[in-house]
Amino acid sequence: MRYMLTAGLVLLWIDTGYGKKVLEPKLPFSPRHYICYRAEGPIVLDGKLEEPSWSKAPWTEDFVDIEGDLKPRPRFRTRAKMLWDDDYFYVGAELEEPDIWATLTQRDTIIFLDNDFEVFIDPDGDTHRYYELEVNAFGTEWDLFLVRPYRDGGPPLFSWDIQGLKTGIDVQGTINRPGDKDHGWTVEIALPWEVLKECAPRRKPPQPGDQWRVNFSRVEWKVEVVDGRYRKAINPETGRPFPEDNWVWSPQGLINMHYPEMWGYVQFSDKIVGTGEEVFRPRPEEAAKWALRRVYYRQWAYRNEHGRFAEDVEELGLEDVEVEGYRWPPEVETTKSLFEAVLESSDGEERWHIRQDGLVWRE
Repeated sequence: MRYMLTAGLVLLWIDTGYGKKVLEPKLPFSPRHYICYRAEGPIVLDGKLEEPSWSKAPWTEDFVDIEGDLKPRPRFRTRAKMLWDDDYFYVGAELEEPDIWATLTQRDTIIFLDNDFEVFIDPDGDTHRYYELEVNAFGTEWDLFLVRPYRDGGPPLFSWDIQGLKTGIDVQGTINRPGDKDHGWTVEIALPWEVLKECAPRRKPPQPGDQWRVNFSRVEWKVEVVDGRYRKAINPETGRPFPEDNWVWSPQGLINMHYPEMWGYVQFSDKIVGTGEEVFRPRPEEAAKWALRRVYYRQWAYRNEHGRFAEDVEELGLEDVEVEGYRWPPEVETTKSLFEAVLESSDGEERWHIRQDGLVWRE
């Protein structure tokens, strides 16, 4: 039995899988999407987002609470942009903030204990083998690699580094100076394809038209001023800091960023930013993958109640699901500790699988 601290949660996993709690998101499946255009020239990583490419790149939607419309809208605005070239995937973000503070200066400490900005990338969309990066207003970085989500046993590899990572921070105000009026801070990140391609389809950088699963998160703590210094605001009922807010680009439907199936879709375009627009093209297999993901959620709930996996989707209450272009229900095979569900296309040319550790793949 092992424990892991992550944003908003202390997560428990048990190596055998018994008793594992897998929650089902409380939102309809509707991840946000973004067209990522090519930069028209060099990007200087100073955090200012002043290059012509940035001025032409579209903003994402304003961030929302991690649980979506189940919670109030964030107090402060957050939004992001993306670009790419032959060497890097670029992320720029703007964080409105009237009280800019930070404490952590050592790389690979748990950065979300400060206010931070976070990037999550699952290149092949199978929910395994993905990247996480966190950065605070000092520019202190924490990068890690997840073999699997925490719910599926992890583990996180803290010693792993994004070789060649570049970040820049620009502060519109002053850090750790209560009493003045801060406006916010901006983040600029360059993630090298040489690293990201390790988990990508074909082990290559994206090609025009490819879609990667990406999400962004902002951790925001309530603060108060004591003896002229910022500190996390204390809940008088508990004597502990109030829980942090988690604001995200694509809502998760629960307080857990490590549900990669809920992340947004980033479609890469070969157009130079500002020279034309491209249309996002939804892929029909994503509905099939989501239907199988519902089987995964329900199987774990069923096992926790009955001590075994269900042998038929009727036991899971999913017999009436319809997936255009696919033959529902899926085939399900189980053992005492394993399951696999397989969904076949109507023409029989492809078969999508999901198993007990959440991995999804095509045959």
